[in-house]
Amino acid sequence: MPNREPRWPMFHRVWRRAELTDRMINELGVDPIVAARLDKGEAYCEACAICLACPAARVCRNWMTAEGHHEQPPDFCPNAGFFGRCQLMQDDVN
Repeated sequence: MPNREPRWPMFHRVWRRAELTDRMINELGVDPIVAARLDKGEAYCEACAICLACPAARVCRNWMTAEGHHEQPPDFCPNAGFFGRCQLMQDDVN
């Protein structure tokens, strides 16, 4: 019987954390293009790196699966400022 252990655990961790960043963008109604353009892409790269190292990943997943629509990032999110800037920039464009 083949071993079912992940052969690349860090690879899977990175993809799961990247998924959290994308889910948060969708949850907050942020336009991904606005997020990618903020500070010429630097802010998005930094936000992804912060998400990768975030100790609140489980709390984040639970927050996103809770019922209801979320318009503001949660207080525990170290990227709350980034998401807020994206929302403001998006509001200025609309």
